[in-house]
Amino acid sequence: MQILLPLIISSIAGLSTVLGSLVIFHKWQRENINKFIVFALSFSLTIMIGISVLELVPEATYSILTEYKLVWGTFFSLIAFTLGIIVIYIINRKITEKQDDLYRVGLLSMFALMLHNLPEGIVTFLSSYQNIALGLKLSLAIMMHNIPEGISIAVPIYYSTGSKKKAIKMTFISGLAEPLGALLAFIFLSKFITDAIIGFILLFVAGLMITLSIHDLFPKAKKYYEDEWIYIGMGVGILFLLFNQFIL
Repeated sequence: MQILLPLIISSIAGLSTVLGSLVIFHKWQRENINKFIVFALSFSLTIMIGISVLELVPEATYSILTEYKLVWGTFFSLIAFTLGIIVIYIINRKITEKQDDLYRVGLLSMFALMLHNLPEGIVTFLSSYQNIALGLKLSLAIMMHNIPEGISIAVPIYYSTGSKKKAIKMTFISGLAEPLGALLAFIFLSKFITDAIIGFILLFVAGLMITLSIHDLFPKAKKYYEDEWIYIGMGVGILFLLFNQFIL
């Protein structure tokens, strides 16, 4: 029973990504569909870059520098971040050219966010295991940015395939990585995981998400020639990040 509540908290935080997928049920008029896609992509890339720059990179770098000091800590941090960049390029090349460009963006988002959710699940579980109040606060903050992350997966998948079921399924799989991370933490990692290891994973994920945002999401949004909605999406994303940083 001692692990049940932390596991439930991690699961709720992770599966909140599915809430983001609910936007696909809105009946958009045909002339507004492209505007919505551009808004969703721009909003999502702003969230991904913002979370990486404001949360993942500072926290992860601090953990690694604390463990390995300045020189080696900086070296390991750069290696972790660069590996994330390299991996997203490799995956990009592995996904076949025959697949719809928007579908490819959705798949890449799902992969990046699964890796993002895995260490989040570990952190949420371990925090809740030690202090339920701290775990609840952390899970609320994670829920707030998991919802737009769900949008970044569901919208490209749905509008490239026309399948609500597939869009929700992909979003659910991504969110499932968080309770999976929690289970791994309990079964294998609770005695061995360190802040530096979590930091390495988070920097790797930051490299993935920033590269995905700049290399894939932004160019795809530009292809719809709805620049005004790019700015609106980014503006709303920035407001959301400010709320997440200073209110929660």
